[in-house]
Amino acid sequence: MLTSFGMLAGNGWIWLKALTAKERHEWPQAVVGRVSEIGPGTVRFFSYPEVTDPCILVRRTNGEFTAFSQKCTHLSCAVYYAADRDRLECPCHEGYFSAANGRVLQGPPPRPLPQVLLEQRGDELVAVGMIGHGEGE
Repeated sequence: MLTSFGMLAGNGWIWLKALTAKERHEWPQAVVGRVSEIGPGTVRFFSYPEVTDPCILVRRTNGEFTAFSQKCTHLSCAVYYAADRDRLECPCHEGYFSAANGRVLQGPPPRPLPQVLLEQRGDELVAVGMIGHGEGE
């Protein structure tokens, strides 16, 4: 009985910490590119939120800008943009992700790519947060 109570209390503590950490998290704002310098079907590489976090900024062939962690959610190989297929591809194990939202199109990646939230401010593209960063790590 004591063991069950201990497990319940421990799980409750982990859940509470996770909730409060997400509420307190403040993302840095960083200019990651200029609209005028990135043509349709091209990319720009940057780091966000830390210098050790490689990301890829994509200007899709339809002109839309999206950005994601560059690490595949399978084994962290670097993904690249295949403009002719409008998707992000992992060359290590043929994992494919949507360039629109990072969702898995073909396995083995178990999760979508963490997405960098962007704001356009004049000619600047500014990273202001992330969706999915840290999940499963």
